[in-house]
Amino acid sequence: MGNKLLKVNIQKKLKEFDLNVDFELKKGCLGILGPSGCGKSMTLKSVAGIVNPDSGVISLTTNNETIYYDSNEKINLKPQKRNVGYLFQNYALFPNMTVEENVAIGLPKDHYEKRLMDMIKRFQLDGLEKRYPKDLSGGQQQRVALARILAYSPDVILLDEPFSAMDTFLKEQLRIELSEVLADFDGFSILVTHDRDEAFQFCDELLILDKGKIIAKGTTHEVFENPKKVQVARLIGCKNISKIERLDNYHVKSLDWGIVFEVSEKVSSNITHIGIRAHDFSVAKKGDINAFDTINAIKLEKPFEWEITLDNGLWWKLDKQIRNHNFVIPTYLKVNPENIILLEE
Repeated sequence: MGNKLLKVNIQKKLKEFDLNVDFELKKGCLGILGPSGCGKSMTLKSVAGIVNPDSGVISLTTNNETIYYDSNEKINLKPQKRNVGYLFQNYALFPNMTVEENVAIGLPKDHYEKRLMDMIKRFQLDGLEKRYPKDLSGGQQQRVALARILAYSPDVILLDEPFSAMDTFLKEQLRIELSEVLADFDGFSILVTHDRDEAFQFCDELLILDKGKIIAKGTTHEVFENPKKVQVARLIGCKNISKIERLDNYHVKSLDWGIVFEVSEKVSSNITHIGIRAHDFSVAKKGDINAFDTINAIKLEKPFEWEITLDNGLWWKLDKQIRNHNFVIPTYLKVNPENIILLEE
């Protein structure tokens, strides 16, 4: 295959805001992370052809270019012509069809048998072929839905919050299975989620969406390591965020916690906040750089973590062993200058 490229540049007026999304995907899985109602699912549905944008272009280049949608050229391919697999939140299986009928629904008749057998085997559905969706567990239903999508070799797989309705144990298992499926998949995939762990686990690249606009994009590791904006830091799970007063190039005062911190990057004039991840504190002694006291701190025990809430509003999370129930909060904590994230509003 030559250079593969999925291009999406669309605009659509929605009730609460205008959706304006522009990205290119060259390989692998793209995550779209954002709060509920920010335009994530609308973006997926536009790529699939289920809803129409008001303007823009959606195109796929593999050996040659296929235009899915172009408002200027009046091109709008029907969903069936786009070769896009869409995994809905509730899997959308046909209730009156058996597992094998569901999987085979999109297959051309000529190599129907062999492809069906391959899919049944690959997704461990042997023995379930004659069952109906209502007789399957949530995990089995998801496997049938994935088998149905992959049976006809789509160019793009769209996954809309695929784990939202599952309990934790099932979620863990299916995450592993889905990551294997995506690793083997030669096309593009887009995963929509509001769960930062899912985004981190599955996605090579990440878009953060807020009220219809992209507020961050880059490789997943980049966005997590350097969120740059307050809303992005919140969405990727940074627990401690404070407004600041800039004291000089490398010192800021946290207005919410009342502490002066030294930072490792130069503080430019557009920096309004700092962020500190809850796992980034360590035990200190008085006088250490960025040390502060822990007077009146409260501890909460979880199976594998201590959660310490400090009087000044900071949160500290510390890993623990299941059998360890004793923990004395140290008198001082500190955070290394390079672990303080500089943020703009």
